[in-house]
Amino acid sequence: MALPSEDALALADMKRRRSPARLEVVRFLAVSGGRASWADVRYYTGADSAILRGMEKDGLIIITEENDADLDIDNNNLNNSPEEIVLNSEQENAYNKIYDLIEKKEAAAVLLRGVTGSGKTLIYLKLAEEVLKSGGNAMILVPEIILTPRMIREFRARFGADVVLLHSSLRVSERYAQWKRVKTGEARIVLGTRSAIFAPLRNLKLIVLDEEQEDSYQSEQPPRYHAREIAKYLCAREKAVLVSGSATPSIETAWQAEQGVFKKILIQERYNQKNLPKVIISDLKKELRSGNPGLIGAELRYELQENLKRGEQSILLLNRRGSNKMFLCGECGYIPVCPRCSAALTYHTANRRMMCHYCGYSQWEIESCPQCGGAMKHVGTGTQKVEAELNKIFPEAGVLRMDSDSASGRHEELLKKFEREKIAILLGTQMVAKGLDYENVTLAGVLLADQALYIDHYRAAERTFDLLTQVTGRAGRGDKPGRAVIQTYTPENDIIQSAAAQDYEKFYAIEIRMRELRRYPPFADLFRLTVSGLEEERVRKAAADIRDILLRRSADSDLSDAEPEVLGPAPAPVLKINYRFQYRILLVAKDQRPVRNLLSWLLKNFAKDKANRGLYLSVFRNGT
Repeated sequence: MALPSEDALALADMKRRRSPARLEVVRFLAVSGGRASWADVRYYTGADSAILRGMEKDGLIIITEENDADLDIDNNNLNNSPEEIVLNSEQENAYNKIYDLIEKKEAAAVLLRGVTGSGKTLIYLKLAEEVLKSGGNAMILVPEIILTPRMIREFRARFGADVVLLHSSLRVSERYAQWKRVKTGEARIVLGTRSAIFAPLRNLKLIVLDEEQEDSYQSEQPPRYHAREIAKYLCAREKAVLVSGSATPSIETAWQAEQGVFKKILIQERYNQKNLPKVIISDLKKELRSGNPGLIGAELRYELQENLKRGEQSILLLNRRGSNKMFLCGECGYIPVCPRCSAALTYHTANRRMMCHYCGYSQWEIESCPQCGGAMKHVGTGTQKVEAELNKIFPEAGVLRMDSDSASGRHEELLKKFEREKIAILLGTQMVAKGLDYENVTLAGVLLADQALYIDHYRAAERTFDLLTQVTGRAGRGDKPGRAVIQTYTPENDIIQSAAAQDYEKFYAIEIRMRELRRYPPFADLFRLTVSGLEEERVRKAAADIRDILLRRSADSDLSDAEPEVLGPAPAPVLKINYRFQYRILLVAKDQRPVRNLLSWLLKNFAKDKANRGLYLSVFRNGT
């Protein structure tokens, strides 16, 4: 705070009617020692950016920027004489095949599919080392910022100042400094998330997309792009090699490998020759019949207890943050909904607020229904509620929760704490499913495997298989054998059975048949056109007009080979986000030049039409 607590409270109290959030901010900072992170202030008080900037302008608070611990790399402690990279026979074979392609100096694409723990990162390191020796440069992309600290440590330890880190959490000045080092040729390896693909790296010989199947490689904010498509273009232009690495590649990439577009290289054993974890599929229906309504079933509870006895660690996944999915009046059925979005508010016990996960709006919890006065009930389960359940079952064990609420800007700090203090249980959302490699983690648990399996999206099965395979692969990566428990209401489901067996071939065979029957990618492309605006009727009419144009143009002879099909318009799954209504039209067609020309013409003419003032049209291909 910029003022003593008493003075700040007095000033905020004077404007409490006009801006009660200001008073909440001052109270929170007062009990936090006068200092807190931007994310924590917003989470615990509900204040938005405009309120905080206004408080700064009025002299109540001071906003400063600080470096993340992740980015504070001491060049003096870098290993100038790193040990030689030792590859096993499968890794050596994969490395030789990829480097042979690099030496040909021709554009090429490789799918490197290796089981979890197979040591794909070592292959990336060896490839980058040889590329640099031959005078070339390399780019390594990861899907999430949480994966950058481990990767940057390994690359900086070997290549020192030749490596730069680029991602959206860097300050603008830091990003510019890193970008400048790339532009001048001072840095030769770019490591980062999707936006790093735009780095001006010269003499590019290698691009690696680690966990290439991840949706986060696609940006839904302007400028809209998919890092994978830009990587393909760069490799074609620079005659470089694209390596797409994954234990669970996307169906499209796997199909392209089957068609020979990608060269397929398999690694079927873990780097240390250890077995994959033994997987137990636990039926949650039996838990309900036995009177256990919680999300810690008997089998998972037993395995957790065994780990506690042995002093080993566990990782648990529930891909829903917050405490309860929503509040519900038991008398009249009233559900608190975000005033900006058509979405129910999620309750968070940590700050006792109901929050919107789309726009960030929050308000204090309510105990009685504003419509009928009935008591409000909690419905659904999130990570905060499971954390409380674990603390009740295992009061002697330490539980560390890691989701976007608890880990905002603190990913590396929490992971170091988990490793250093040997905390018994790490509970989190999908951010705990990938990239974590701890020898003492011998148990992985999925609390609700069905959560994303039955949603209305053509990638639902693919995402579920990926998540289950990845999180079970966190266990048993050291000398101790690993186990995994997958809790589900549908244990007979083929996707869950395939993930438990880490059988990608079986999953692929099932999924590719379904994709072909339904004409989903890779057999056709799905172009999602979204119209948004502040007035629902105008948005709906504009979407209907676009549908009519597409139907008329679909009969054109130059589009016949693309086999276009137009569906919609229909409201988006969440109709209103931040006051803007959204309607969608789906164009199913092969991604050919006439289709792209039509969509480009449509975007330009929509923007020029004065009748569409205040409306916005966007197009995604095979979007998330």
